[in-house]
Amino acid sequence: MAFTIRELLKEDRPGWENLWGGYLDFYGAPMEAVVIEVTWSRLLDPAEPMMALVAVDSGTHELIGLVHCVFHRGTWSIGEFCYLEDLFVAASGRNQGVGRALIESVYARADARKCERVYWLTHESNETARALYDKVARHTGFIQYRR
Repeated sequence: MAFTIRELLKEDRPGWENLWGGYLDFYGAPMEAVVIEVTWSRLLDPAEPMMALVAVDSGTHELIGLVHCVFHRGTWSIGEFCYLEDLFVAASGRNQGVGRALIESVYARADARKCERVYWLTHESNETARALYDKVARHTGFIQYRR
């Protein structure tokens, strides 16, 4: 499968909503329409410390993957960190290198910004994703807590 990775565009809204819905369904995380609207707005706002990239099927021109990132400062370095918050690939793009390409594109953009770290979370049961993540990053052993 041939595909390209590029920044999210305004005209991508229908395809992005389809992928975003698939991601939310995967995690069983229903989201209110207002949150989706604000997220979309933030992803397109150059003043926001966020970035969205999409994978586009070269033949059909359909979106087959997305990644959302948040850039932020931290207390452990002078440079920024890049939090890869969301990564999702449609069924048609899986096992085609799309997920890896999205992560590598995040790495390239984080490097261009001189980020000192790119990091993300996934559920411990997400074995398929973890098989890829173990190839492109180092598992640090940290456990997330929430309130």
